[in-house]
This record gives sequence, C-alpha cells and structure tokens, in this order.
Amino acid sequence: MTPFKLTDELLVEIQDLISEKKNSDLRSMMKEFHYADIAEIADELEVDEATYLIKLLDSEKTSDILAEMDEDVREAVLNNLSAKEIAGELEELDTDDAADIVSELPTEIVQQVISQIEDKEHAKDIVDLLRYDEDSAGGLMAKELVKVNENWNVLTCVKEMRTQAENVTRVHSIYVVDDEGRLKGRLSLKDLLTTSTKTHIKDVYISKVDYVTVNEKGEEVAKIMSKYDLEAIPVVDEIGRLVGRITIDDIVDVIREEADKDYQLAAGISQDVEADDSIWELTRARLPWLILGLFGGLGAAAIMGGFEEMIAKHAVLFFFTPLIAAMAGNVGVQSSAIIVQGLANDDLKGSISNRLVKEMLLALLNGLILALLLMLFTWLWKGEFATAMAISISLVAVIVVAGIIGTFIPLFLDKRGIDPAIATGPFITTSNDIFGILIYFWIAKLILGI
Repeated sequence: MTPFKLTDELLVEIQDLISEKKNSDLRSMMKEFHYADIAEIADELEVDEATYLIKLLDSEKTSDILAEMDEDVREAVLNNLSAKEIAGELEELDTDDAADIVSELPTEIVQQVISQIEDKEHAKDIVDLLRYDEDSAGGLMAKELVKVNENWNVLTCVKEMRTQAENVTRVHSIYVVDDEGRLKGRLSLKDLLTTSTKTHIKDVYISKVDYVTVNEKGEEVAKIMSKYDLEAIPVVDEIGRLVGRITIDDIVDVIREEADKDYQLAAGISQDVEADDSIWELTRARLPWLILGLFGGLGAAAIMGGFEEMIAKHAVLFFFTPLIAAMAGNVGVQSSAIIVQGLANDDLKGSISNRLVKEMLLALLNGLILALLLMLFTWLWKGEFATAMAISISLVAVIVVAGIIGTFIPLFLDKRGIDPAIATGPFITTSNDIFGILIYFWIAKLILGI
C-alpha cells in the first residue's frame, strides 16, 4: 500500500469539484481514500468546503473522518451542522470517540444533540462517559465490549456474543462477569471452541486478567498496557463492576500527547500549543520561561560583577565564561533528560542516593577528561599554568554540580507530584548557568590568590 500524500494539485482538484458541485465525481474520488486521509484533506480545506464534504458523504464514513480531524477544524465544522446532523454522526461512532466530540460542543447545544440520538442506550453511554476526567481511564474507555456471565453455558454464551459483537468494531477479548456485573476474568476463544456446549463458563474462564479502575491516570494505563503488551484492557468501577475497555489506539493518542507536552515543557513552553495557534497564545506559552532566563542571565551578570577586579587582572577568565556556562547547562540537561526518561518509562531502580552517587561519579569522570583537554589547550595558548589549572579544576567542579542538580531536581519534582519534564529545559539550564559561573570564579579566586 502506497502511503497517502496530500499534494497541492490534489487539494486544488478537490476544491474545484466542491465549487462546481460535482457531487458524483467527488463521492467517487473519496471512495478511494481512507477516512484518516479524508480528515487530512478536510483539515486543509476552508471551513465551508470541509462542511460541504462532510454533508455530502455518508455518516458511516464521515463520523470517523470527524473523529480524526484537527480539533479546531472539527469545532468549526460542527458549528455549521444542526443538532440532528451531529447526532447522526455520533450514532456511528464508538462511545469514547462520540463523548470526545460532545465534550467539545458548546454547553447550550449538548442537550439538544443528545436528545436527537435515536439509540437511547448509546446516548446514555455517552453521557455516562462525560462525567469522567478526560485524562483518566474512565475518560479514555469505550462502552463497547463483549462480556459473558460466568453462570452461562457455552451455547448461551455464543448466542449472546453474536448479539453483542454487532456493536463492537474489534473483539479483542471476551470478559467474564458475575451476576452483579463484577469482572471475574477473561475467556479464551480456543477454550470456547473446544469445550462442550453444556459446560458452564465458570469452569473454563481464566481468572487472571489485567484491569484498571475508572480513576486511573491515562499515563499509568499506558504504562500497564505497554509493560504487558496488551491490545485492550478492561476498566472497572469502584466496586469492581466492568464498565468499559480501553484499546491500544486510544493509548497511542495518550502517549503522543504526553510526549508532545513533555517536549514542550523541556523546550520552555508552559502550556499545550500548536504552530497554528495565535501569536498571543504562543507568547503566553513561551514568555514565562524566557523571563526566567532573563532573570537567570541578570543573576549571572551580577555574580560576574562581584569578581570584576579578578577579571581585570586575568582577562582570560572572561573568555572562558561562555564555555563554563554552556558545559554546566549541557551536563544538567543530559542528566535530567535521562532521569525524566527513566521516570516516564518507570524503569528507574534503586534509591535516590544511589542514583546521585552514580551520576556524580559519571560527571566526575567526564569532567576530568574534559578538564585535561581544556588545561592543555589553555596552557599552550596562554602559557600560564596556574590559570590553566584554575579553569580546568573549575570545569570539573561545575560539571559534577550540574550532574547532581540535573539528577536531583526531576526526582524531587516527581516526588512532589510535579511533571519532571519541566526540569529538562530552561529551568535546569538557568540554574546551572548561575551555579556554574559562581563556582567558576570562586575556585579561580582561591587558586589565583586574588
């Protein structure tokens, strides 16, 4: 299969078909595309053009297109649809995708849309999902699943499964519940096919089953599914009743969103933004950390001002200030990035003290190698052994301190329930710049006797 690529020529062709209202040709063209590809096309069209395309195609396909579209574009398109038209789209979607779309609608029309859904059980499930936090297992789960009662025999089980499977896009697992709806285990399809039709399910089901509760955080669900290679995981309520399931496609979205957020935090962007957002929104996201960097630079300048006399006598120290600051920032970011990655993957082992000692030894080894190279360069360049020694020893100290700070800060933030990704960007760089320059000039002053 050749990957879809949206070209300018294709986009213009589609826009021409829309403007000329050549509906038959447009429908024929869209039949060749996957709904995700059509969503990509819709994202690039004008709102009126995207709305025209959605209204032209069957709801069975456009519902999936809407679910895949950019949120801002989807919101604009939905504003051009009536409550009945939106309801028609929601009826074709799984409950989790439908609930996501409903949550984006203006409050005043939500009730109108829900009341227009003909399948009242589907509408009830959507409303039920809306009460959960969107970042929790309850907010991620879909109601569609296949479950059987432990007291049924195999024959009854198969009949019930056929009915339930009509509303489930993919049957990943067959879950077993008791008379109260509490999750008991899972049923192997092989056991179902090879067992006598009179056998009761409670005699053949597998009691060991991984599950999460409705209030579990999405990131934790992702870790569990990743660790155990699960395609789907059941969700239970506070008393153990089976209420839904989360599939791998939903978790991929969570992982992607979390990665985007961590990347932005590491780059010094304080809130979730996209390249197409307004200048004001982008400024609000970036400015706080830039202000922190400004104050950090002013702090470093003030520290250097306190060593003005020494710099005047040994001007060469000034030339190496950017190097010291850069090395401190680089080492700090490297250390914090490794720790944040370990925390995200849940594979950090051992105590904090052991981790700090290991990072300190690593920084010391790297620092000694770099300091030796720096000392040889400075000595050959300026011919001043004492100055070369002062700069080199300072570099070792700065690298060790930066490594400790880069390790400790994300661990500390994680213990306090704060996203440690915040430590990998300007926060670490700025703090290490200040400490690095202070250590640099203080050690140089001690060695050079000024």
